[in-house]
Amino acid sequence: MSLLLMVSLVWAFSFGLIGSTLKPVNPDVVSFFRLTLAAACFVPFARRMPWKRALQFAGIGAIQFGVMYHAYNWSFQYLKGHEVALLTVTTPLFITALNDLQRRRLAPINAILATLAVLGALIVKAGGTVVQPSLVGVLLIQLSNLAFAFGQLAYRRLYAGADAQKQPGDAGVFFYCYAGAALVTAPLASIHLGDAIARLTREQLAALLYLGIVASGVSFFLWNRGARYTSAGTLAVMNNLKIPLAVLVSFLVFGESANLPRLLAGGGLVLAAALLPTRKENWT
Repeated sequence: MSLLLMVSLVWAFSFGLIGSTLKPVNPDVVSFFRLTLAAACFVPFARRMPWKRALQFAGIGAIQFGVMYHAYNWSFQYLKGHEVALLTVTTPLFITALNDLQRRRLAPINAILATLAVLGALIVKAGGTVVQPSLVGVLLIQLSNLAFAFGQLAYRRLYAGADAQKQPGDAGVFFYCYAGAALVTAPLASIHLGDAIARLTREQLAALLYLGIVASGVSFFLWNRGARYTSAGTLAVMNNLKIPLAVLVSFLVFGESANLPRLLAGGGLVLAAALLPTRKENWT
């Protein structure tokens, strides 16, 4: 869970950075740039494997990162950064629903933990709720949440198979995940790539480098690795920890105002849900 906590803190900085600095850049170009950089980071660690298994990891990456980023980055064209952050609260519910469908039985503890995480995140954001959100933006961010939830569970499931011991380590397979994701975003990005690169400011280029290498490349790798060692309920909860952390970062680092009682109440509820024990049979 420590890996998930560390990544959540990194992601707490991302919403405002994208919404303010990269909003003028074509969303498809942003997605492609970030995922290509992420793939490049893992080229030295790539390991040979049967092509069918490589395609499985590429397929997971295409959905978890490719489809997710396409929908996520486009949602900023219709919503503000804090609205996007708020609308990600449904990710835990998607994780628990998909996990129960995969296992073909209901795990009530996971649903309870996910609900607590959603309530905690909503308490934190109660002062900055979405007002008359764009329907397109809402649908895009929900597609993003669903794709990210599916990919996390699919990655865990692939490593939990009978031949899991034959798999390379996480670093050895993540190039294939990012390569599959980059290929999904490439066709639409190619239309605007040349013009977008020519118009990039130094600030935007720095933001893309940070987001591609740190927030995407390193962080998604650590997130999926951490996801393999937590229960589905805890994984669902940790998907919402970035919301109280983002508010805390804005308050402590950027000097923005924050409602401390609301932050402590909502953030405490998310943390409590993450720390609640889950039964061993819920781990797969």
